[in-house]
Amino acid sequence: MIQIGLTGWSDHPSITTNPQNKLGDYAAHFPIVELDSSFYAIPSQERIQHWLKNTPETFQFIVKAYGPLTQHARRPDETTPLKQLFHIFRTNFLPLLKSGKLNSYLFQFPPYFTCVKENVTYLRNIRSLMGDVPIAVEFRHTSWFSPDYQPETLKFLQKYGFIHVVVDQPQTPHNSVPFVPSVTNPKQAFLRLHGRNYEGWLGQDESKDWREYRTLYNYSETELLTLKATTLSLAKQAKNVAVIFNNNSGGHAAGNAKHLQSLLSITYEGLAPRQLDLF
Repeated sequence: MIQIGLTGWSDHPSITTNPQNKLGDYAAHFPIVELDSSFYAIPSQERIQHWLKNTPETFQFIVKAYGPLTQHARRPDETTPLKQLFHIFRTNFLPLLKSGKLNSYLFQFPPYFTCVKENVTYLRNIRSLMGDVPIAVEFRHTSWFSPDYQPETLKFLQKYGFIHVVVDQPQTPHNSVPFVPSVTNPKQAFLRLHGRNYEGWLGQDESKDWREYRTLYNYSETELLTLKATTLSLAKQAKNVAVIFNNNSGGHAAGNAKHLQSLLSITYEGLAPRQLDLF
């Protein structure tokens, strides 16, 4: 099964027209979403129950791990011990897991999370603390995929049942990871598309918010055809493939996702009722 979706459901005005129920609007178009708000704060179980009630039975969530769990900087007021944070994170998302709507947890590590022994040990600890749940790992430092370490990185992910996140992004000199379309978990593959805004990814233009500007990109027909081939290749290696478009800054993600869906000749059943057919 190939599931195509977007990062979040709030920043896609072309498909979310009801400000009171953007998730419901979104679920009328796509069967899966990457929940990115959980990176900034762990949502309550009540909030998660609300999301469950507002999505169809077959809808799936990819839950981005809370920032401190992936060694991103803590808020000044965040003093909870790390092990306890893992427990709260797991516990609060139990309703999503039990509902069958959890596709995977996405652990996206910062660029300073390099391929060293200490961080390999940290990955082992994540598996221990999270238990036997689907965990996708996205690295953002090229050392994990250097000629010396790439084979071992993929073997390590496979050994611990981690889902390797295949990343599509500009290939800048110092802050990119290569495109490595490999599967490390036969149950699930994950293709995450950031766009190819080279200048934006460099982040050298101080007049622009690089965090927003770098995902300002519209995939071309030729590029989407290449991504189609990659998706089909991953589908031969894994039972399920999640394809998430993260090129949100200019509002291109939804249209690109719809276009790829058309190129793959995929029709999704069981979506939420659609209020307005925009595509």
